[in-house]
This record gives sequence, structure tokens and C-alpha cells, in this order.
Amino acid sequence: MTVNLYNLKKEKVGQMALPENIFGLKWNPDLVQQVLNAQLANKRAPWAHAKDRSEVSGGGRKPWRQKGTGRARHGSIRSPIWIGGGKAHGPNKERNYSQKVNKKMSRLALFSVLSEKLRSQGLSVVKDFEIQPLKTKAVFSALKAFLNLAKNSKKLDCLMVPDPENKTLSRFSRNLVKTKVLSPDSLNVYDLLNYQHILIDERAVEIIARHYRLRK
Repeated sequence: MTVNLYNLKKEKVGQMALPENIFGLKWNPDLVQQVLNAQLANKRAPWAHAKDRSEVSGGGRKPWRQKGTGRARHGSIRSPIWIGGGKAHGPNKERNYSQKVNKKMSRLALFSVLSEKLRSQGLSVVKDFEIQPLKTKAVFSALKAFLNLAKNSKKLDCLMVPDPENKTLSRFSRNLVKTKVLSPDSLNVYDLLNYQHILIDERAVEIIARHYRLRK
């Protein structure tokens, strides 16, 4: 499949053939949702924690003898039914929320999102990200013009995938609102869905195909 190639002035400078098995797949919402849920679950950190009866202090000896007092029998003052006792079935920081997704499913979900973004015109291939002078303000102005945003817009909502040789783009765009730079081999479903606009360098497309060992 062939798409137009643009510079950052949104001028057409040529065409480029994209791998059909990456950018030409059908939209698979069920698979994408499964992989996205797994990715978010793997990032989850279980902070909530309540001490159970083995973790609270005290309660080493039996509070009173088993028989003869007329009171209910108890073995520890740190039982969950005592004030100051351990929590029964409370949240535990050792809980593991991670979910496993095999490599084939992850790749198909990634390719499905890339294909859908291209179909919905949310993905553009650019010749390069050469911006002069290379300053944050210049990067913002160039992207704002390319995306045809409103004059008073402060948020770009843009994900850029440059050539790995471009070491400076990330540094000069890190302060821009809702803007992120990813290397071609770090693409993931969450970031692709989280941004409305995706700009990919033409050399990055070749690296993506090489990374996944795919042919055009």
C-alpha cells in the first residue's frame, strides 16, 4: 500500500510504500482491548495494604485462660474481632495484577491500531523532523501548523516516532502539553490510542518493519 509523504510544512514531497501486514490489517477491537487491559494491569502498583493478625504487634500470649472466667474464649488480642486487631481479608501489597499476553497477540493488536489510525487519517508519514531553529517554541509552531490546530490551541495531542538517529527532538518537545516521542521499537497499544495524531518518520517505518522482521 502507498501513502503520501509530507514535510513538516504539510507539503507533499513524495510517496512511500507501507508494509501491508502492519498498516493494512482489519480493526480488531476485542484483541486491542485485551492487550490494552493487560498493559495497564502490568503497570499497576498495589499500594493499598492492611496488616493481618500476623503483622500487627502484640498478641503473643493468650489474654485469659480457656475456662472458668465466664467470658468468651480467645487466643490472641490481635484477632480480627478485637479492636486493634488484624484486618481479615484486607488489601495486600503483595498482590500481583500482571497479565500475560503472548507476543503474537501483542503484535497483532499493535498493527491493528496502526492500521486503524492510518484509515482514520490520524497517522501521517513525514520525511523527517528537521526543525530550524531547534527550540521548543519552534517545534510547537511547526507541529501546530502541520496538524492545522486552532490559533489559541495549547495542546498538540501528538505522538512522534522519529528516526533513532534524531537524539534532540525528545529533549526539545518534552515540555509540550500532550506530546510524546517514542522510538520505533518502543511502540505500544496504550500510547498509540492515547494520542489523536501520530507522526512517523519514513526511516522509522523501515525500522518498525525490520524490528518485527516483516516484508512489504
